Amino acid sequence: MTTLKISDGLLKDEVLVLGLASTNAKGGIAIESGDLAIDTKAILASLIEMGATGAADEVIKTPGSAVSMMVFTGLGKKSNSYSHESLRRAAGAASRALAGTGAATFSLSSTSTESIAAVAEGAALGAYVFNEFRGSSKAEHKAALKSITIFSKSASKPEAKSAIARAKIIADYTFLVRDLINTPPSHLTPDSFTKKLTVAFKAAGGLKAGLKISILDEKQLKSQGFGGIYAVGQGSANPPRLLHISYTPKGVIKKRYAFVGKGITFDTGGLALKPALGMEAMKSDMSGAAAVCAATLAIAALKLPVAIETWAPLAENMPSDKATRPSDIITIFGGKTIEVLNPDAEGRLVLADGLVKAQASKNRLDGIIDVATLTGAQVVALGTRTSAVMTNNEEFSSEFLAAASTSGEQFWPMPLPLELRASLDSPVADMANIGDRSGGMLVAGLFLKEFVHPDLPWLHLDIAGPAFNTAKAHGYTPVGGTGIALRALVTLAEGSSN
Repeated sequence: MTTLKISDGLLKDEVLVLGLASTNAKGGIAIESGDLAIDTKAILASLIEMGATGAADEVIKTPGSAVSMMVFTGLGKKSNSYSHESLRRAAGAASRALAGTGAATFSLSSTSTESIAAVAEGAALGAYVFNEFRGSSKAEHKAALKSITIFSKSASKPEAKSAIARAKIIADYTFLVRDLINTPPSHLTPDSFTKKLTVAFKAAGGLKAGLKISILDEKQLKSQGFGGIYAVGQGSANPPRLLHISYTPKGVIKKRYAFVGKGITFDTGGLALKPALGMEAMKSDMSGAAAVCAATLAIAALKLPVAIETWAPLAENMPSDKATRPSDIITIFGGKTIEVLNPDAEGRLVLADGLVKAQASKNRLDGIIDVATLTGAQVVALGTRTSAVMTNNEEFSSEFLAAASTSGEQFWPMPLPLELRASLDSPVADMANIGDRSGGMLVAGLFLKEFVHPDLPWLHLDIAGPAFNTAKAHGYTPVGGTGIALRALVTLAEGSSN
């Protein structure tokens, strides 16, 4: 595990990471070294000869004098105040490029505690690799950067130390999400998901940290009426589960939220079998469950005065003689009946159970949020780096979007047009699980809205594209699981603590 610290002392690491920005002059570049005094004249001439531009995601390594290696990471256009996300991404790109390295000191812009936090967070998030399942080739692949030091004259200030501690917590729990997503379905079933979270729960302090955990198995799900989760999971040899993690802080509780995360550990589409091309990415269909569970543990680690009730409905959607058939009618927890016209629209079925159960809490909730890799339509509408937000409460949505912006995660508000609701009507049940194909992401949101009390502020986060990166790594984002939504959820809880 990578260590993270802050210092204002002598440079001891073998590698020094500095920022590099483009200036208004044609081909001009400028070095951003934060609080570290650097003689840049000779270095700039060498970098210009190498074709350096300072563009985002550019990382250039050169020999150093006081250190073994100097690394210059692109910040984009030169600014007196770089955005925190620019700093995160630049630090993350450098950290990724330093895989296999022992230790590095990062000295980028450090004009505020927030910028120190951004550099620390980006550097920590970039120091991630997933080599757990490599065998004979493992030695050929580099390990993550082992040690990160943030250089700043503010190193002795309590707020700077707190920022470093927070960055480490964010990185550790983001890595938990990424590890879960990247784990193959042969090793991550509904049951093994709960076991991995039980280990993480204990490591987070368990009951002493204000946390509780419980698990319902397939027999309990069936007997207690969780028809969505049971129906989706009944076609698999790996039976479904419902994982519940709660966090209750000591002292005053400022807000109470419920999180619900889609946990399809593998999605074949069931009897509505998906095409083979691209199906391997369906191991990521539990990204929402991983995000909400890890976010809850992170909120507990930060000791925020916000109570969280988290529900992760877990199932494997497989075709078999026991699988749910098109036209089957199931009963969601609470009594609403659903005609399953498409077994590949399964995420909304397990989420419906989770949403209803979450609202059965004896404590009044201030808001409920579901997180899911729910629709391919999300990717068509917003691409692979921007997630969607749908809501029944604009104030709650604005609060979340502000938190997402602060965290550096990209979300965009989408509507829930009433005219699309009629397409979910069924001639034989209370609802069908699919409606109009046009606006499919919005139809899915309207389906979920039916299971939320209209007076309870609710957010639906569709993270289908951003949850799993199948393109090139960028900034602090690796190939594979990304951990999207965790940082926004934690930042929302932090804002609610004020």
